[in-house]
Parts: sequence; structure tokens; C-alpha cells
Amino acid sequence: MCRNIRPLNNLAPPATEDEVHEAALQYVRKIAGTRTPSAANQQAFDDAVQRITAASQDLLQALTTTAPPRTREHLADSARARAAKRFG
Repeated sequence: MCRNIRPLNNLAPPATEDEVHEAALQYVRKIAGTRTPSAANQQAFDDAVQRITAASQDLLQALTTTAPPRTREHLADSARARAAKRFG
């Protein structure tokens, strides 16, 4: 599950709110040990996703770096190269 969480810092263009929310959702799913919570746990699950999304957005805004921004195209090319090397 957590393999789907991608680094969101230092991207050009910056990570979207949806990307941050999806990463938070994956994190909560991993911690909870379930993809879909029961009806009794739905509110706690949703609250956790909301709080982690907000904390993640705050973190991304506070981080600084001197490295040039990474582009999604470059990251995709790197992933394809790794996959080609791994799977042939």
C-alpha cells in the first residue's frame, strides 16, 4: 500500500491538494490495516485523513531546499528506466 505514496516535496509544479490527500489516505489505510473502514470506524478514519492531509500540506509549505525542482516527467522517466532494468 505505502509504495503508492510518492515524495511530494520540491516538485514543479507543486503537489496538488488531491495528491497530498491521496498520500494521506494511503498512510491511514496502512496504519489502520484496512482499505475500507467499518461503519463504526468511518468517522475516525475520515478525521485522520483530514488531519494528516492538513499536516502534510503544512510540512510541504515549510520545507526549503536549494535543489532544483523535480518534474513529474523526469520522475516518470526514472521509474520507467527502473522497471525496464528490473523486469527486462
